[in-house]
Amino acid sequence: MTWMRSLQARIVLTTVILMAVVCAVVGVGAALSLRHYLGEQLAQEVSRTVGFAANPPDDGTGTHGPPPPDAGSGFGGGDGTSRIQVRSVDGQVVSASTLGNFRSADQALDAEQVAPVLAVTPQPGGPGGVDPDTAQAVTLPSLGTYLVEARAAPDGSVVAVGISTARMDATVGRLAVIEIVIFAIGVAVAGVIAAFATGATLRPLHRVSATARRVSELPLERGEVELDDRVPEEDADPRTEVGQVGVALNRMLGHVAGALEVRQESETRVRRFVADASHELRTPLAAIRGYSELARRRADELPPEVAAMLERVGSQTERMTLLVEDLLLLARLDAGRPLARERVDLARIVADAVADAHAVASDHHWSLQLPEDPDEIGFDVVGDPERLHQVVANLLANARTHTPPGTHVEAGLSRRGDRVRLEVSDDGPGIAPDLLDHVFERFARGDTGRARTTGSTGLGLSIVSAVVTEHGGTLGVTSVTGQTCFAVELAAADRGGTELPPVAAPAARRG
Repeated sequence: MTWMRSLQARIVLTTVILMAVVCAVVGVGAALSLRHYLGEQLAQEVSRTVGFAANPPDDGTGTHGPPPPDAGSGFGGGDGTSRIQVRSVDGQVVSASTLGNFRSADQALDAEQVAPVLAVTPQPGGPGGVDPDTAQAVTLPSLGTYLVEARAAPDGSVVAVGISTARMDATVGRLAVIEIVIFAIGVAVAGVIAAFATGATLRPLHRVSATARRVSELPLERGEVELDDRVPEEDADPRTEVGQVGVALNRMLGHVAGALEVRQESETRVRRFVADASHELRTPLAAIRGYSELARRRADELPPEVAAMLERVGSQTERMTLLVEDLLLLARLDAGRPLARERVDLARIVADAVADAHAVASDHHWSLQLPEDPDEIGFDVVGDPERLHQVVANLLANARTHTPPGTHVEAGLSRRGDRVRLEVSDDGPGIAPDLLDHVFERFARGDTGRARTTGSTGLGLSIVSAVVTEHGGTLGVTSVTGQTCFAVELAAADRGGTELPPVAAPAARRG
């Protein structure tokens, strides 16, 4: 089906159809022309024969001479049923028989066979000339179709002579069969030649398409991209149609490569700025936190309003410190800083993270779903234990932050072949559909349905996405009212293995 949808297939199919139509027109025209020609020859033979029968020449002995030399030798054939002759007087049949030859004798015609012959309009008597237009096609029961002409004889009788059209029809039929065979072979050969010719003609276009396909499979959305693939010079000749496409594609790829270079330079500058700024901010933030802590130790010596202000300065400093740390972590991940490679028991990390979340937010209901014997199943993965703990903690913090008190949050682990699956679900109000596609972006904010009840940097889920991606895992989310589930899948660790699996881009699944 794919080949039938290709341009080459359509060209070949069009060629075959055109050839078939041309052959059909030529064949039908040839058959009709031959039938018309043979019909005229047969009508002339009928006219000569009936003229002889109505006005036979006298050989001087009182008997009539022989029939014309070609009587019965035309396309009516020479067998015993190829010619008929009926003589009548005032509508009464005098004689009616088939005219035999040296191989067969005359045979009488019955009344049913004679009736159609008597209906033929007789022409005036006399020798006259050959007039093929006066013959009429008549079908005789059990004998077939005859070309019949009637003529008045000098003795007052009417003579009708007919010659069978069987041989003429057989000749035209044989021609039709020969044409069908020859034209079928011709159409098949034309189709094969068209397939090879169009294949050779479209081969440069296939190479151009292959270049475009390779470029389309490159990950252009992030990171530094080497876009060096171009259409070969022999396929970029502007004097041909395919070459014009190749030239246009090369020009477009050049523009895209330039735009990607500019984008990469811009992203590199932004990341460097964020990393440098975050690093530089850590020192003054630490100093501010230290001074505010010292001041809060002597809060009883300060006016109440000043003490409250110092408390706010301290809390906002802590929040800004978290923001700076998150930004610095994202900048390091963007820069491709290598992660630790250790065998990590993900079940222990999840259990510890759930216990920490229960201690921090006792107004939520926390639960952990693990198999009865997790050590037997094996939930070990290869990766950075600190970053994997941060993934689980951020998912739990996201559920705690964006759901009201009393929400049930559940974390569970399962094994699917060589993949370990972590799910964090809650029965909160859910994520707005318009936010679902952007939930892993940096500084993504929820609507009022999942409004923030405590401070949040808006970077938690983007850190989860970046860390999972660096571990070669996949990340997805489904959400409807009353059921939101974040799912992380990581490759299970082989026995004694410490190699990270290939990196796979995370995918957000809609609910």
